[in-house]
Amino acid sequence: MKVKLDKYYIFKICCTFFIVITISCRQNQSEGKKIIINPQTKDVITSHGPEWITRNIIQDKNNNIWIAAFSGIFRYDGKSFTNITSKVISTRFFSILEDRKGNLWFGSIGSGVYCYDGKSFQNFTTDEGLLNNEVTSIYEDKKGKIWFGVSGGVSCYDGMSFQNYIIDGNVMNEDRTGKTFPNRRPYEITSIIEDTKGKFWFATRGNTFVYDGKTFSVFTHDSKPFKNVRSLIEDKKGNVWLGGADGLWRYNGNALINFTKNFVGYIIEDKKGNIWTSSQRDNSQVWALFRYDGKSLSSKKPTITEIKSGGNGLFGILEARDGNIWFGSMNGVYRFDGKIVTDFKK
Repeated sequence: MKVKLDKYYIFKICCTFFIVITISCRQNQSEGKKIIINPQTKDVITSHGPEWITRNIIQDKNNNIWIAAFSGIFRYDGKSFTNITSKVISTRFFSILEDRKGNLWFGSIGSGVYCYDGKSFQNFTTDEGLLNNEVTSIYEDKKGKIWFGVSGGVSCYDGMSFQNYIIDGNVMNEDRTGKTFPNRRPYEITSIIEDTKGKFWFATRGNTFVYDGKTFSVFTHDSKPFKNVRSLIEDKKGNVWLGGADGLWRYNGNALINFTKNFVGYIIEDKKGNIWTSSQRDNSQVWALFRYDGKSLSSKKPTITEIKSGGNGLFGILEARDGNIWFGSMNGVYRFDGKIVTDFKK
């Protein structure tokens, strides 16, 4: 009897030890690799903004402008630019988000995503459960979960662990095996939104998917999959706008309306209801920033104004709280104040 009792307790202790180790590993895994900022890695203040590819721009709660560029993450306080990553992280940045807690998330090409709390960075990669290290879009949903659009699918982070959803050809499904992709995959997620009905939209270079929390369905037009969409937004009226290789489209829940067949990269709606796009001109490879007058969008021929041409590429667009429009390009960032376009390269 005594021998059996000892074995029972030994078994119980082993199980407890195993559970503690497992929980500890999971906690360490979810925390990411911490990068501490010390006096030797001070921010670099510059008289100019990024001078290379600038992909996305946001404004934080303190009205600072944050810029994700291939030369680093830049912060603009209204007077000067600061490259906060040049002495800490060497990678190309693509996407950016400020979450409801005030943390900033920076998506990179090849190095995963970085969470910045103002004091240190935490780096999340495939080692921590991120599906892929190429992070092309970031979105926070209504519950506070962070979604990372990556090559091959999307990763949803709840603050503790990642849940991954994988694109497999023309379908997209949840993965429960813990699979990750160390190399670049096709069909990266280029844009993510959650609409007013609680459905998630995922734009990819392949199909566009709509997720109701249980199943993924392919968004179609004329019985054909809507493909190669680069940007998604939902406007104040609940319409979903899609921009990509097939142009600019508005979906009201029943029908699709096309506004241009030119390639569209990014879309925003401003406070007045105007739609802004970075897209190609008619029958050319030249890109430009366009404004669609909100009052004329019910017309078959809305009023469209070209603000600035941008050579062979324009990217993310932001309307700041002061009404200025910021947009990225192949060689830096610009600001439009309603009259003048300012170039911050020099």
